[in-house]
Amino acid sequence: MEEKEREKEIMTVKQIDEYLQMDEHTIYKLSRSWKIPAFKIAGQWRYKKEVIDKWIKDGSLENLNKEE
Repeated sequence: MEEKEREKEIMTVKQIDEYLQMDEHTIYKLSRSWKIPAFKIAGQWRYKKEVIDKWIKDGSLENLNKEE
């Protein structure tokens, strides 16, 4: 897969929990409270990889740890 295609990749909760190395339940909790960039398609959470990467780069994980 080319880099441009990977940047546009839409990920599921399971893919995100593996990518971020977090528990699936935590991903759902963060999604419901809009603490992680997410959207729903047909009632299922989805995540755009390039947006998640930007969220990480912008330091949102550091801010998240402060709130817990």
